[in-house]
Amino acid sequence: MFKKGSKLYSILFNKCPRCHEGDFMKEKNMFKLNRAFEMHVHCSKCGLKYMMEPSFYYGAMYVNYALTVGISIATFVIVSLFFDFNLVESFIPIVIVLVLSAPVTIRFSRIGWINLFVKYDPNAIKSKENAQ
Repeated sequence: MFKKGSKLYSILFNKCPRCHEGDFMKEKNMFKLNRAFEMHVHCSKCGLKYMMEPSFYYGAMYVNYALTVGISIATFVIVSLFFDFNLVESFIPIVIVLVLSAPVTIRFSRIGWINLFVKYDPNAIKSKENAQ
């Protein structure tokens, strides 16, 4: 399930969606906020251009929205069931969880978005080497 060649491998391990070798983001630690969202321009291994067209990652906002709605609902259910918070009281934990999870959801939404459009090619590195 998490082996090389699957979309989840690329998303969870910050790898290029085409070759699964090169890093997608420049900074591996997503909680170094000053560089957490900087992406490489091209894959260092296969040469895939990550910004395929201008404004390509606007679509990642929809993925991020879905992730944050899911996290918000899960947080609401947890604080309602286990801590007996009412609707108004539950907003504070939801906001705290969303702020803390923002670096994770933003990175996963970007790499998840590009994985929708680029499929894994085990020969991508070999074809780049042959072209040179």
